[in-house]
Amino acid sequence: MADASDPAISAGLAFLQDFSLEEPKLIDWEWIRENFFEDIVPAIQGHIFLSSVSILIALAISLPVGILAARYRKIYPPVTFVTGILYSIPSLALFSILISVPGIVIGPTPVIIALVAYSLLILIRNVVAGIDSVPAETIDAARGMGLTNRQILFGVELPLALPVIVAGIRIATVTIIGIATIGAYISGGGLGKLIFDGINRNFPTMIIAGAVLATLLAIFADLLLLGLERYLRPWARRRRA
Repeated sequence: MADASDPAISAGLAFLQDFSLEEPKLIDWEWIRENFFEDIVPAIQGHIFLSSVSILIALAISLPVGILAARYRKIYPPVTFVTGILYSIPSLALFSILISVPGIVIGPTPVIIALVAYSLLILIRNVVAGIDSVPAETIDAARGMGLTNRQILFGVELPLALPVIVAGIRIATVTIIGIATIGAYISGGGLGKLIFDGINRNFPTMIIAGAVLATLLAIFADLLLLGLERYLRPWARRRRA
């Protein structure tokens, strides 16, 4: 039987004790410097890719559907009902449903589909609200000038509705950036990968880096779109002045 007083055994026990009691640093700046271009930058790029592609696809769907819903009010309730159901599904549940569909595998594709689904309700409502906000006398004046319905839509209604539509894009974008972090659970990439890898490794630096960068990205997108929204409301700027 080995003697616990043996120097080699004592040193080994002391090492194991120190190793088990050692806690990881909250922020390891050396790891951030060494892995910035290898891990952090690709995660940021992946998150921007997921968010931008999702919002563009959602806009391509929401604009025509919102215009139709504003023109034909009977389709508005069923459209908001369906998109409302999609919006109410928990993200992990929706990801699980999507990857169980034949032909859809884990990766960015189901994440983008889910993010588009979460954006539709917000965007369609704002498209309809924006068109409804155009004064009736403005439309009458355009008709009096001989403009067709198509010309009124693209030359009068949509330009005047644009600030309200951008406000919806702003809300949808911030929502997408937040939910996209969970997409890393099904190998969707993005900043959520840092968070989940940090949890698996018990490495707080990765968790904090992913969470802080996702927050900053959402704040930056929100401020950028807020500036665009205010730029598209020159009458409001003049009124404040």
